[in-house]
Amino acid sequence: MKYIIVLGDGMADEPLAAYNGKTPLQMADKPYIDSLAKKGRAGLLKTVPDDMPPGSEIANMAVLGYDVSSVFEGRGVLEAASIGVKLEENDLALRCNLICLEDGNIKNHSAGHISNDESYELIDFLNKKLGNDLIKFYPGVSYRHLLVIKNGKKQVNCTPPHDVPGKPFRSCMVKAENNLAEETAKLLNYLILRSQALLADHPVNRKRKEAGKDIANSIWPWSPGYKPQMPTLKELFGISKSAVISAVDLIQGIGVYAGMDVIKVEGATGLYDTNYEGKAKATIDALRDHDLVYLHVEASDEAGHEGNVELKTRTISYLDARIVKYLVEETEKMQEPVTIAVLPDHPTPCATKIHTRDAVPFIIHKPGETPDAVQFYDEFEVKKGAYGLLSGDEFMKALLS
Repeated sequence: MKYIIVLGDGMADEPLAAYNGKTPLQMADKPYIDSLAKKGRAGLLKTVPDDMPPGSEIANMAVLGYDVSSVFEGRGVLEAASIGVKLEENDLALRCNLICLEDGNIKNHSAGHISNDESYELIDFLNKKLGNDLIKFYPGVSYRHLLVIKNGKKQVNCTPPHDVPGKPFRSCMVKAENNLAEETAKLLNYLILRSQALLADHPVNRKRKEAGKDIANSIWPWSPGYKPQMPTLKELFGISKSAVISAVDLIQGIGVYAGMDVIKVEGATGLYDTNYEGKAKATIDALRDHDLVYLHVEASDEAGHEGNVELKTRTISYLDARIVKYLVEETEKMQEPVTIAVLPDHPTPCATKIHTRDAVPFIIHKPGETPDAVQFYDEFEVKKGAYGLLSGDEFMKALLS
């Protein structure tokens, strides 16, 4: 048996009054996902512990069966692994967004989804102006970058920028959790304020402003941590060879620590215009010499953060027509049976534009297995499913059993 996990980031939502109480999952055209639900078994999965923030890093690690309370060390360290930055024991790594401020408020967490070329130029500029032997900026993808501080303390309270759209940035700045971290908090806040002065009139931002685009006029460091100690999927579940396909550094970094091969697809953007077909083909190609492929698609999460219901619904339909359809058709031709699972990592409701801890709907289709009563896939129909409510490593064990 081989396995595919299709992860539609942030797909789950809440009933929307303006859409007759329906969610994007209920409104999307998704005949192939619904068919898997009808032929498979379903349930709900709690991916985020009550005492942890509902970030994609925590939720995706939980989907893969990790005890996040014991292995999670922040988002920055995962993205460091993705871009090949090797951390020393005393290195503090933080995710570093380029964000857009307007009238002193956080307008968005992505600087209007700034391009790679533009963001690389800005991060290189900041590293030359602010970097030194103790401080280093590394470019990532679009608005998502990395900040490493030698001898930094992780006991700092950093607010994820996607959780506070419209809020005054000063009220969300870094706060020390104890006296030992005061110096680190002061340094991070200095870097935030200094970046604003440096970026305000940068040529990249002048061009973006002239074009009517949101400018990248501040950095925003968050999710601090040290190099984690994570067992591989082979050590956890005996999976000999696995692969991850994603446009997002964070997910690739999880793959590195999980011992997975990271497969990059040309044209994968992390947005609605990503190369769906390329990712689907790469999954099938990888399945020929891997036991498990984790296919992550970010588009629906970004649409949820924008509060764009129509776009989020469309990204789910794209996932069905341009990825799941191909996976179903190609795996049916294979001699070895293939189990396909579909789920989000966490909800990203369009009404609130932020992640929540609510349990997510999942389906697992194993060829030849007796289906349950579920007839289609959404947040509510799966409650009829045979799996009930799972947590911890129960999803991976159900998948692999």
